[in-house]
Amino acid sequence: MKAHFAKALGVIPARLGSTRLSEKILKLILGKPMIQHVWERAKQAQKLEEVIVACDDERIRSCVESFGGKAFMTRSDHPNGTSRIAEVMERFNQEIVINIQGDQPLVDPKALDEMVGIFEKSPGTEVLTLAIRMTDKTAHENPNIVKVVCDKEGDALYFSRAPIPFFQGKQNCAFSFLKHLGVYGYRRDFLLKFVAWEPGILENIEKLEQLRILERGRSIRVIETSYDFISVDTEEDLKEVESRLRANPLRI
Repeated sequence: MKAHFAKALGVIPARLGSTRLSEKILKLILGKPMIQHVWERAKQAQKLEEVIVACDDERIRSCVESFGGKAFMTRSDHPNGTSRIAEVMERFNQEIVINIQGDQPLVDPKALDEMVGIFEKSPGTEVLTLAIRMTDKTAHENPNIVKVVCDKEGDALYFSRAPIPFFQGKQNCAFSFLKHLGVYGYRRDFLLKFVAWEPGILENIEKLEQLRILERGRSIRVIETSYDFISVDTEEDLKEVESRLRANPLRI
């Protein structure tokens, strides 16, 4: 089947309020606000027509515009970033939207291109996301790290804060698991339907909105990447990002 080259928009949802690290979107990392690092790396993706920051505060918009980025003010009452992105997509007509997390300043533009490429080659794919394989047992047990298990085709079977898969007794295979990175790609029409659905039982239990899709019997394709983007939630995370950028500032 001949690939269809679809138009794709990158959207970075960014809200000023944050529970664990106050106003983290504007925190400086090597002299630049975190949102600028995210935007600059996302702009290096070849398959994104444009990258827009969807924000809820004039301070973020002013910051983004100061470094030459595009910002779109959204309502302040969105329950999550996906809902914020859906508001943006009501104004834009690109077939595909990539949800780029505003607290992941090490996002890999090649992974974003790969996501768009899969949409182009797989017309039946409605939503996909990224994960990285890890062997850290402490991370496996950490409820702040979301795990995903997949079927043989690479579609998600379940996402959980619990340590899945559970390794019981002696195993014939080496320990590893997939850490969900929280970057999503959607077909525009699917996204607008998804945000209108009521949250399901599993989503309310785990506090993971992607379970709403699985509970409806729809598929999420999982792409395994080799680069951990790191979500910044603490001062320690900021220091880790700074350390990686100092060691390899041009790493993509």
